[in-house]
Amino acid sequence: MGKARLAAFRRKGSGAPAGAQSGRARPNPNPFEVKVNRQKFPVLGRKARHAVGQPGVSRARAVQKRTQTLLKEYKERDKSNVFTDKRFGEYSSSMSPEEKMMKRFALEQQRQHEKKSIYNLNEDEELTHYGQSLADIEKHNDIVDSDSDAEERGTLSAELTAAHFGGGGGLLHKKTLQQQGEDEEKPRSRKELIEELIAKSKQEKRERQAQREGALELTEKLDQDWKEIQTLLAHKTPKPENRDQKEKPKPDAYDMMVRELGFEMKAQPSNRMKTEEELAKEEQERLQKLEAARLRRMRGEDMHGDSRKPKHLSADDLNDDFVLDKDDRRLLSYTDGKMSVEEEQSREASDGESEEDHHEDPSDENLEESSDPDGHSDLDSDTETEEDCGRPDTEPRLAPQKRLANNGHKAREAARNELPYTFAAPESYEELKSLLSGKTMEEQLLVVERIKTCNHPSLAAGNKAKLEKLFGFLLEYVGDLATSDTPDLGVIDKLVVQLYNLCQMFPDSASNSIKFVLRDAMHEMEGSVEARGRVAFPGLDVLIYLKIAGMLFPTSDFWHPVTTPALVCMSQLLTKCPVLSLHDVVKGLFVCCMFLDYVSLSRRFIPELVNFLLGILYIATPNKHGQGYTLVHPFRASGKNSELLLVSDEEDTATWQRTGLSLRWASGLKAQTKTEANHTRLSCLAVCVALVKHCVLLYSSLPAFHDIMRPLRALLTEHLANRTHPPELQELCQSTLSTLTDMGKQSQRCRPLVCEKSKPVPLRLFTPRLVKVLEFGRKQGSSKEEQERKRLIHKHKREFKGAVREIRRDNQFLARMQLSETLERDAERKRKVKQLFNSLATQEGEWKALKRKKFKK
Repeated sequence: MGKARLAAFRRKGSGAPAGAQSGRARPNPNPFEVKVNRQKFPVLGRKARHAVGQPGVSRARAVQKRTQTLLKEYKERDKSNVFTDKRFGEYSSSMSPEEKMMKRFALEQQRQHEKKSIYNLNEDEELTHYGQSLADIEKHNDIVDSDSDAEERGTLSAELTAAHFGGGGGLLHKKTLQQQGEDEEKPRSRKELIEELIAKSKQEKRERQAQREGALELTEKLDQDWKEIQTLLAHKTPKPENRDQKEKPKPDAYDMMVRELGFEMKAQPSNRMKTEEELAKEEQERLQKLEAARLRRMRGEDMHGDSRKPKHLSADDLNDDFVLDKDDRRLLSYTDGKMSVEEEQSREASDGESEEDHHEDPSDENLEESSDPDGHSDLDSDTETEEDCGRPDTEPRLAPQKRLANNGHKAREAARNELPYTFAAPESYEELKSLLSGKTMEEQLLVVERIKTCNHPSLAAGNKAKLEKLFGFLLEYVGDLATSDTPDLGVIDKLVVQLYNLCQMFPDSASNSIKFVLRDAMHEMEGSVEARGRVAFPGLDVLIYLKIAGMLFPTSDFWHPVTTPALVCMSQLLTKCPVLSLHDVVKGLFVCCMFLDYVSLSRRFIPELVNFLLGILYIATPNKHGQGYTLVHPFRASGKNSELLLVSDEEDTATWQRTGLSLRWASGLKAQTKTEANHTRLSCLAVCVALVKHCVLLYSSLPAFHDIMRPLRALLTEHLANRTHPPELQELCQSTLSTLTDMGKQSQRCRPLVCEKSKPVPLRLFTPRLVKVLEFGRKQGSSKEEQERKRLIHKHKREFKGAVREIRRDNQFLARMQLSETLERDAERKRKVKQLFNSLATQEGEWKALKRKKFKK
């Protein structure tokens, strides 16, 4: 194979055309170029191939082979014509030559006698014209004049003879007759001709006029006849309907829907949606206009300016457009000799009600009516004076000017008491508190909303810092509301929405404010632990801060800069704050509720939560011996507060109804009676059992679910065995136990996912692999299949290289052929161009010689 590659390599350098190499004999090779592959020693059974290599011989053979195959395909690449022998039976081996010849002769005779077209029914008949065959006429042997008659066929007319052959006797005779007719008529002058022309035009005009009038008369007559017929057609009885005709089928639901969609109004293009900055700008302008109107009403100024001034009246104006708005005239009546005034009193009462309505709605309509020129105040004053004359002196009545003054004073007071529409951003907490104190919940929310609108970040450069401060001020205001004697939880609930909106606008500053509040609470807790060794539950403000943190920031993250410290803070509250009173129980249960809200999505296990619920159930259990569990801080198995939630009064138990716990208990509210305290204890126990049920549903997928819920199961069983509890509380305990049992069975069926045990992967070692080599160049120790595989891989690689090499040489051969064709075409073109130039030069010389000869002459 190596010798074959050598021969192919030698064949590669051949650049001469195929014809040149095949047409001449190759000289004897250079003996110094001959390569001899000598063997060191002969091997029996091995055939020596390519012992002597002659360069050029194998290359010439390769070129010759490519010339016969590849070059032929290259030259015929654009040719699609192929010679195909379609003689009958040419490619049939079952027919003899005589049979083929006989069949071909029969087909030829049949082809000659068959009709050329299936539509020529009388193909064998010969068509004639005037007794002459159409085939002879098509030969144009005799030209016949078709205009002449049949009797004069073959003869020439006199006119034609006179026109073509002279003579002209007939033409002259005809001309003399025409001249005689013309001589009989007298010649007319130009004036006569013009008069005749004018008379003809007038005659034509009269004819057209008469024709138009006749057509018009016929049209009118036709219209009149049609009107008479139309009356008959109007009263024509309708044709009776065909009763046998089938009724039309009613359209189905699909057809009706298609028709409705066809008549449905298409979508109309709308205006583009405004950006947040544009909306804020419009809202600010609206509030500024409203505030300016309020200030004008408060000062008693005219809102509409010159629009209410009386119109200018000229001296010639008769005031014809004067119309009364309403008829104020009343019938005069007397009762016992005195004028009746009941109607007057009813009118005054209605006026008083309208004044009160205008006071509630500060639109200043009374001022408008008083200043309106069309209000007819002069007429009203006249009627009032007349009525005053008949009214007794005991009935007091205000003058119109005083009434208007009172109405204006009321409008100004209403505008002064109205809430302003624009507010500046507060620079301190005292300013915000002064704006919100003394106002209702709706007014406080409206003030905060208007502060946000008037100080939107897109309106000015410094508004962003102002609104960031506003978040901290609102947070502090919420804390003050929570720590007051009567915490206004409704206002706090509504202000959380404003805090959320500000947090969405400025998350960084909001998170810093919340972290600052939580950090202060943790520092106070640590200081109390260091000073007194224990710490009490914080106030309601800290609990609300923790609740707000869970509402403003995500609680399902693995780590969050706000919610993670909040979780740590709540864990410290449930572990370090002892339960000493009902207020501590309510605060702890509130923290447990917040814990469940925080981990509702992440399902994170909180051991402090389970421990606190276990302690609450423990201090409400009457029998505390032999339960099989131990309590941890902040609860104690025995002591003063070990029976804090125990209720022994049966009457209080019978009158208890399940209600939610109010956060007012966390703010220091004390029970007024013993019955109220017992009801609160039972409510705390019911809330604790409900939280246990929630924990069961939340942590049912934990692997250690049974171990976690075992102490809770025991305590719930003890509570269920206690018959002194109300029925509603016993039902709640029973449902919690059944849920716990069901979830326990489900957790046994569903085992937690664990990784499959696999053999550990050993570390990579750098110890060299030693292979025993028995023969140089060959590796021993491999199997027969492995050796066969390696041999096939080596053979495939070698064949692949050979195929690529041959394709490369084929491309080179085609490139040489294309180059030779290009050179031949260029040479032929140069030859023709040279020949043309030579012929042109010869013609030019001949022309110059001819010109010189003429010049000499």
